[in-house]
Amino acid sequence: MWESENESLGGRDYGNGLLSSTKHSVKTAGFELRGQSWYVATDIPSDFLVQIGDINFHLHKYPLLSRSGKMNRLIYESHDQDINKITLDDLPGGPEAFELAAKFCYGIAVDLTAANISGLRCASEYLEMTEDLEEGNLIFKTEAFLSYVVLSSWRDSIIVLKSCEKLSPWAENLQIVRRCSESIAWKACANPKGIRWAYTGKPPKVSSPKWNDMKDSSPSQNQPVPPDWWFEDVSILRIDHFVRVITAIRVKGMRFELIGAAIMHYATKWLPGLIRESSGHGDEIISCSASNSNSNSSGSSSWKGGLHMIVVGTKEDPPTVHAKDQRMIIESLISLIPPQKDSAPCSFLLRLLRMANMLRVAPALVNELEKRVGMQFEQATLADLLIPTYNKGETLYDVDLVQRLLEHFLVQEQTESSSPSRQPLSDKHMYDGTQRINSTSAKMRVARLVDSYLTEVARDRNLTLTKFQVLAEALPDSARSCDDGLYRAVDSYLKAHPTLSEHERKRLCRVMDCQKLSIDACMHAAQNERLPLRVVVQVLFSEQVKISNAIANNSLKEAGESQYQPMISNRKTLLEGTPKSFQEGWAAAKKDINTLKFELETVKAKYLELQNDMENLQRQFDKISKQKQTSAWTSGWKKLSKLTKMTPLENQDIGPPVQTSADQTRKTPRRWRNSIS
Repeated sequence: MWESENESLGGRDYGNGLLSSTKHSVKTAGFELRGQSWYVATDIPSDFLVQIGDINFHLHKYPLLSRSGKMNRLIYESHDQDINKITLDDLPGGPEAFELAAKFCYGIAVDLTAANISGLRCASEYLEMTEDLEEGNLIFKTEAFLSYVVLSSWRDSIIVLKSCEKLSPWAENLQIVRRCSESIAWKACANPKGIRWAYTGKPPKVSSPKWNDMKDSSPSQNQPVPPDWWFEDVSILRIDHFVRVITAIRVKGMRFELIGAAIMHYATKWLPGLIRESSGHGDEIISCSASNSNSNSSGSSSWKGGLHMIVVGTKEDPPTVHAKDQRMIIESLISLIPPQKDSAPCSFLLRLLRMANMLRVAPALVNELEKRVGMQFEQATLADLLIPTYNKGETLYDVDLVQRLLEHFLVQEQTESSSPSRQPLSDKHMYDGTQRINSTSAKMRVARLVDSYLTEVARDRNLTLTKFQVLAEALPDSARSCDDGLYRAVDSYLKAHPTLSEHERKRLCRVMDCQKLSIDACMHAAQNERLPLRVVVQVLFSEQVKISNAIANNSLKEAGESQYQPMISNRKTLLEGTPKSFQEGWAAAKKDINTLKFELETVKAKYLELQNDMENLQRQFDKISKQKQTSAWTSGWKKLSKLTKMTPLENQDIGPPVQTSADQTRKTPRRWRNSIS
């Protein structure tokens, strides 16, 4: 996609892409291939055989010895001075690279291209074709071509880096991978306004953009450059080279949203099972990256036709990747995702987590990915959360995984709420209020998601009551303003587990608050035979309270409407001026309201009947208890009356009463006063 200023469609201007040696002792017209063997087209018979794999090269000793230090050592350090055959199976680049190196030794012109330069550079290093043997040897010339031609071109840098996949560790040791990665990163992070795009709309004939210092032309003449223009080219690289490129791009300051979008694009290309069948060819990822980069939708869609240069493969032919390679790709992508929140969509992270569990990725990386999902758990959907369990004998879905994700979310929310604000003092109160609102709304979204998930997994007969209860009670009470979702989940669990005992059903129903149920849910629960009787009574009581509040609010509203009687005529005139569709909708809404009022009155009548029955039972109970109490008291009083009747008879039998001490004390003072007088 990127070309240097001196590039053309036909070739390169650096020496016309041709290398030749000025000194050569054997005159030849070139090399000839006969079957699996190469021969030199000359009258001098060959005296040296080089075997590389299944290919044989019938050459001459002197041209090789004059330019290759390794050949000198192999021949002169050998005990057999008449050696005429060597095997070089470990030569980097294989027979193709050695053919070019041998032609260079014979003085034959060699066409250097981005496809063969990396193999030829490694082969020259292996053959030790240094400046000590001849000035302008192969190492010097290949290194110059790499530095001045390849690294100045986007397209050539991609091709060379792709060709380095079969040259490890030589390409790493010679810094070819590092230099190409940095060149690609520098061009990817550059300002796209300096690029001149020549887009024809036909992928095979599209020309690469020019990388030059041209002055910016008018925007009307140039089509806008999408910020994700480099995704497709970088995605053809092997995972280790892709990691090197993305790491270099991150160091140079690329936005984390674009880095996350590039990682998603790479994952959709190399992990075929990552994207659901309903989404075709990663359109979801492309649209996400386009939205993150604030590019025009029409512009980004128009560039999908032929903007990106496909070096290897097409979208119609996805590469086949084995399970071991997929595991390595997933582990590398997890460690490569930027740490910032919203760097990648939560749905992508959950699908990546699904594949990580399926391929048994390292637990530390899985835990790191779970934390990333927990940071933005409120963005998840029910379909993404239904991750199957890959262990035998357990539940159908991985409920423990969702429990861990929910715990990470709560820890993240607590950390954000407790972290000190860096806003100025004037904006601190506003920032705190906004943060609380965002936190509350996120918890409410997560609560709705968890309720839907519980309703889905409750149908599994292997789901234990403890797991259901722990997941339902993980969120605080403030996260749910209405417990209708929990009631649906509880009802689904009761349907799938009809053998629960009364104690277990009561324990299950404790997860929901009857006072938070809507009127419809209360009406359904009042007729639900699967619920315990105590829960039904609580539902009826809360329903009565709601009906009373509704009636009170209705009376207040009617009192308020009576104060605005003069406005009725104006309201009628306004309604007459409204469209008929609106009036029909308003009439239907009034009808629904009247129906609901009638149902409320019916429920209220039923409740009053139940209340009267309860009062009758209470009276009967009070009568029974009063009868028991009166019988006991009457028996006690009868005993006391008998005792009182017996006391005067006993006093007559005994004789005159004995004076008490109190009487004696009264009489003694009288005698004392009489004696004195």
